[in-house]
Amino acid sequence: MTDVEIEITADLVRALLREQHPDFAGLAVREVAGGWDNQQWRLGDELAVRMPRTERAPELQRKECRWLPVLAPRLPLPVPVPVRVGEPSARFPKPWAVMTWVPGEPLDSTSISRGDHAADALAGFLRALHVEAPAEAPAGSDRGAHPRECTDGFDHFFREVAPDGIADDIRAVWADAVAAPGWEGPPLWVHGDLHPANVVVSDGTLSGVIDFGDMFAGDPAWDLAAAWVILPAGAAARFFDAYARADEATIRRARGLAALKSLFLVLMGRSGDRGLPGGKPTWGPAGRAALDRVLGRGPV
Repeated sequence: MTDVEIEITADLVRALLREQHPDFAGLAVREVAGGWDNQQWRLGDELAVRMPRTERAPELQRKECRWLPVLAPRLPLPVPVPVRVGEPSARFPKPWAVMTWVPGEPLDSTSISRGDHAADALAGFLRALHVEAPAEAPAGSDRGAHPRECTDGFDHFFREVAPDGIADDIRAVWADAVAAPGWEGPPLWVHGDLHPANVVVSDGTLSGVIDFGDMFAGDPAWDLAAAWVILPAGAAARFFDAYARADEATIRRARGLAALKSLFLVLMGRSGDRGLPGGKPTWGPAGRAALDRVLGRGPV
């Protein structure tokens, strides 16, 4: 059975729960829009069922189930924590999971109005997350490398969507990141995929972080790019002051990675506008706003 042949429906989710976790089978099941590797279903008020829908999704989910219980207790913002694991079966041939639900609205469909508060919240979260990882922690794959090793990806995104009026400025930010010294500290825990669809907002500020499937041990610059990709204009300086651990080289790498991530968001937004598979219409405006912040067009 291929991914295309598996239709994930509310009825399927209910049937799997009845078979493997019958104590949850009476809870309401409601589909949640969004998601990339996993299709998510709200389960009652406090839980969510994550159903893999890509080749890599089961491995990412196993990583979350292994490490989020270790990380969550020390993190100052809510994150999803595994509650139950679903086993592959004749009905659905991949593992799946029941996780805690992180309340809030994804940032790609709302905005942060309390910038200073959000900057402090993100800095506190990353200070708590960015500690030395154990030897058995997962290594980075396509994420985690020095920007100089990501030039092919940057060039592809740049050719596809870089606006003519700011293309030279974007290229200069990237060149500076490529020229920056690499990370010389021990591998730290890194979320690895912080962007507007992977954080949630309540009361105008950051209130939770989701989707840890790409977490790895390595260079914190990959998360510090969120100073521009997630926070509103004018909040980056406060964020780095509160984080208080990033040297100049790390900030240079982070800014370049923010440019890379912003271009990717714009590209996925364009794909969504054109109705292409995997496209995300809400990501385009988020990516364009992030590019403006990376280039300092407005308050720092």
